[in-house]
Amino acid sequence: PSPHTDKAMVCFGSMFVELPKAKAREMLRQDQEQLDEEISNLRKELRVKVNRLYEAQGKPELKGFNLNPMSAEEMKLINRIVEG
Repeated sequence: PSPHTDKAMVCFGSMFVELPKAKAREMLRQDQEQLDEEISNLRKELRVKVNRLYEAQGKPELKGFNLNPMSAEEMKLINRIVEG
């Protein structure tokens, strides 16, 4: 076996670094969790701002605007049901 089979090349800015695959996977998982949290917070803030805007314009609150996207796990279950 090649000595590099447990290594992965990861790009940081304009530089590639070779890391153990487990470390690279963990770093990517942590980054994704942080990004998911930031996206969730931005969506919540946007809903509040849009509702304030509609209220200031004298318009009724948007219907269905407070819905949350399905998780990847929920999408997998839906796809299984649809595919039979």
